[in-house]
Amino acid sequence: MSAPFLAAIFDVDGVLVDSPHERAWREALSGFADPSGFTTTFYQAHVAGKQRLAGARAALERLGGPDAVARAAEYAAAKQALIDRLIEAGSFYAFPDALRLVIALRKAGLKLALASASRNAPAMLRRVVVPDGRTLLSLFDADLSGHPVPRGKPDPTLFLLAAEALDIQPPRCVVVEDAPAGVRAACNAGMAALGIARLDDAALLRAAEATLVVTSLDQLDIAALAEGALRARPVTEATTDA
Repeated sequence: MSAPFLAAIFDVDGVLVDSPHERAWREALSGFADPSGFTTTFYQAHVAGKQRLAGARAALERLGGPDAVARAAEYAAAKQALIDRLIEAGSFYAFPDALRLVIALRKAGLKLALASASRNAPAMLRRVVVPDGRTLLSLFDADLSGHPVPRGKPDPTLFLLAAEALDIQPPRCVVVEDAPAGVRAACNAGMAALGIARLDDAALLRAAEATLVVTSLDQLDIAALAEGALRARPVTEATTDA
């Protein structure tokens, strides 16, 4: 039997919450480039998981915006102003399967950390209340969201800092991600990568070398983590409990 997994490190947008990030990036694009090209597939492949300025630059470069590098900071600022308003208005929700997984992992004794590139993550998770009355944010032992690092995902630094904050060695950590850049960062950190394909993008996550790809976090075999295995439960078992 392999050494057990002792910690889980979560991305936030698209994993824990259906956040307004994609909407904000798309709507803020008006005046910088044609927003019609900013599809969900484009967002997942080129923007999701990246630091704010890197995401802005990637979007403008690929969508043909003039002076992309020069205007990236302006576009990033416009996106941030919009997302601040959307979060304040409560334009997001927590995924029920994610809440169930977080609670189950805590019950199983794993340490939990947040490692999102977004500095907006804590503002959202403070507004999500779990059944026992605590906030979703309070269920995590460490929060590295928006922590300044020299390079964003797929660079592994953010995940390595999360493991260090939990005092758990990287091979004993599972990363839960929905973006190819995040999956690659987990692999680069020497961690197991659980890809959650909520947007019919399982192929992208597998191409990024996710250890396991699921379409619902209810599919994860939590008991297997104690054996050092990352696997899905049988379909009938997973759907019965969901």
